[in-house]
Amino acid sequence: MATTSEHVDLRNDLIRLVTSRLLDPLEILLPQADLVGLRQSVEADAEMWAAQLLGPDDAVARQTAVRLMTVLHPGDTPFDPPDSWWATPLGRVAARRVGHPSRAGVSFGVAGAMLGITRQGVHDLVNRNKLVRHDDGGVTVDSIRARLVLRRQQ
Repeated sequence: MATTSEHVDLRNDLIRLVTSRLLDPLEILLPQADLVGLRQSVEADAEMWAAQLLGPDDAVARQTAVRLMTVLHPGDTPFDPPDSWWATPLGRVAARRVGHPSRAGVSFGVAGAMLGITRQGVHDLVNRNKLVRHDDGGVTVDSIRARLVLRRQQ
């Protein structure tokens, strides 16, 4: 169950991201456009997105996370976020609901960022069979997601 604080942080992060990545550039390109209504829609929709991302329906949460990551981080290559992104409100919920958006396995450093622990902590969890080693030497994203879900249930 999500806390009110988690919901508010996620909502505010989503408003900030949509505003800075979509609305602010539109305002620069179309200075005569009236974006007041769009800004109000973003605030209302961010409430809904946060509720979907944090809610009980895994399929809806995954779909919402993928939609947001695709629109907010467009590019010609798969989204491969920097380690610091995993500490953001959207990054934390994406790690739990989707995992890494473009990889089945990640390095120990990325796994640590996704879990919010050190690389040494990831080594310890792998050695204790709490995380699964990926064939390429890192950690499977599925085992990271499972760990995050388990930790959330405790």
